[in-house]
Amino acid sequence: MLKSLFNWKVLLNLVIAIGVFAGLVWLTFRWLEHHTNHGQEIPVPNIVNKSIHDAVKILDDTGLEYEVDSANYNPKYRPFQVLQVYPAPGSRVKDGRTVHLTVNPRTWAPIAVPDVINKYSGLAFQRLDQVGLKIGDTIYEPSIQKDALLRILYKGNAVNPGARLPRFSVIDVVVGSGPMRNISIPNVVGLTVKEARAVITKSMFEVGLVEHEDGSNDESDIIYYQDPASGDVRDQGMQIDLWASKKTPAELRAKIEQLNSIYRMKVDTSLPPVRYEEVHNEPSYEAPPVQAPAPRRETPKPEVPKTETPKTQTTTSKPAASGTEKPKTSTAASTTVHTAKPAASTTTQQPAQKPKAKKVVVE
Repeated sequence: MLKSLFNWKVLLNLVIAIGVFAGLVWLTFRWLEHHTNHGQEIPVPNIVNKSIHDAVKILDDTGLEYEVDSANYNPKYRPFQVLQVYPAPGSRVKDGRTVHLTVNPRTWAPIAVPDVINKYSGLAFQRLDQVGLKIGDTIYEPSIQKDALLRILYKGNAVNPGARLPRFSVIDVVVGSGPMRNISIPNVVGLTVKEARAVITKSMFEVGLVEHEDGSNDESDIIYYQDPASGDVRDQGMQIDLWASKKTPAELRAKIEQLNSIYRMKVDTSLPPVRYEEVHNEPSYEAPPVQAPAPRRETPKPEVPKTETPKTQTTTSKPAASGTEKPKTSTAASTTVHTAKPAASTTTQQPAQKPKAKKVVVE
């Protein structure tokens, strides 16, 4: 076994195999050096702050490939200006190496218009400002949607939600100012249903119930009755009910009179209007009235009347010369006494009167 391994033929074959393997390895590395241009490196040129057209021309002359990518628009730099290069300028790369360029766009990237139609104007303005749209003119238009954003205009044309506009574009907005008052209702009797819809919409009203006599929904039926009647005044957005038929209004006179009895009721305005008042049954929290104590009655003490004793005047009667003077003296004395008695009696009768109650003030 060992002798067979050290045979010269075996050793020769082994040497030949090793030589062939070494030759293949050497040839492979030589081919890689030639294919990859080993040792042949090209410095990346400094093309930062140059325009993209100049940068591409320089890279083509040096034998380098390039890929262009746009960044967010920066107004500090010129449009199509090279902002960044990878690999960095001065780096040595192989011939044919791809160089990545970051270029400033020509303008802002377009943004999608948010869906703010029929939204409250305050919130809509805030949302538009967040995405980068600038509001120019605010146009107010009569509408039942007061303070709602109705349309967005860009350069005079309406813009739908989702449309892409350049960032920081100036847009105009249309906002509802509330419904118009006292608009005259148009006359649509004699028109087709399709024509009546157009006239009602143009007059800023809405089509309400449309009743077809034969139960069909044919838009070519003729309107023979409407409610409210033409000439009445209503606010914007009110509904107008329609009755349509294939017959003419003259053929439906009985039906029209029946509808008049229902929808054209006359109100007697000669009677005074009835006024209704609301009664609020609220619990009362009033404190009971404080009763003042009854005043005390003070019974006045009866005063003891002082009896005045009439002074009897002593009249010294001189002996009269004649008998006629005596009656005068007695008459005078009797008159004096008679006069004094009523005075005494008057004084004694005063306690018999009811005493007046004194007013007592309670503080």
